[in-house]
Amino acid sequence: MNLITECTSKTVLDYEKSKSLVEELARRYPFLSADVIGRSGTGRAIFALSLGNKKNRVLLAGTFHGCEWLTALVLFRFCERLCRSLDQRSELCSVNISRAFSQLGVMIVPCVNPDGVEIAVHGADGAGSAKRFVESLGCGDYSRWNANAAGVDINHNFNAGWETLRKMEEESGITGPAPRRFGGYRAESEAETKTITRLCRMLPFRQAMALHSQGEELFWCYGDDTPAQAHMMAKILADSCSYRLVENDGLASHGGFKDWFISEFFRPAFTMEIGKGENPLPIAQFENIYNRIEEALTIFTLM
Repeated sequence: MNLITECTSKTVLDYEKSKSLVEELARRYPFLSADVIGRSGTGRAIFALSLGNKKNRVLLAGTFHGCEWLTALVLFRFCERLCRSLDQRSELCSVNISRAFSQLGVMIVPCVNPDGVEIAVHGADGAGSAKRFVESLGCGDYSRWNANAAGVDINHNFNAGWETLRKMEEESGITGPAPRRFGGYRAESEAETKTITRLCRMLPFRQAMALHSQGEELFWCYGDDTPAQAHMMAKILADSCSYRLVENDGLASHGGFKDWFISEFFRPAFTMEIGKGENPLPIAQFENIYNRIEEALTIFTLM
């Protein structure tokens, strides 16, 4: 039984289990770089796992929303599968990963929002010093918590049409910290957002993908800033896993990581909404979800 299967056969993925997975993967595979790239609002580490050529990398990031912790498991599984292929010089999805990664590389950030995960899994107790504040927002139900410990939705906090999104939030009655959809009082106000934007400004990723749940959809564009090749790339990725291609709409129109990456760097970026159902998706769906999208994730790293 592999490492991630051992984890998914037991329980949900919280911060301590994520930390243990990072440490164990790095122990098993010495060629895997494991780094702390930042800290959450309450001080929890935000980890990055790197493989392959560091001069030509793509970025995969998950768990921007607390209750979407299944995306972190997907990325841990993909990382482990890449590591095993490199270690054993075997193929993954009919690709010689060892040969490909002599030229290409990937950085994986499994959990952008560890505080949000702790709150979604453990309730207000997971918020640490922000417990009382989170209690005032959660009203006893934290199972669908998306925000960080400050009540800010990280995927509404990026500086891409943020002012427009703020007006849309206010028109929808979202005026302050909340379990979901409040984008903060200014763009890039949150420690988690700053961690990812700083990372991308330091390292020239050729493209990026954010994993969310749910919907079995792939978002690929952001207005006039969208690179010309992005639609064809998105079509290839969507076809490989039979996901639906969609464009931004409503409160998902601005402020997201994909939107910011496209507008900041004019390079391709995508949002993959894994699985289908109601968040948090049950762990029982993990194997089916992962098996369906592994080829798409592999193609993305090679594009």
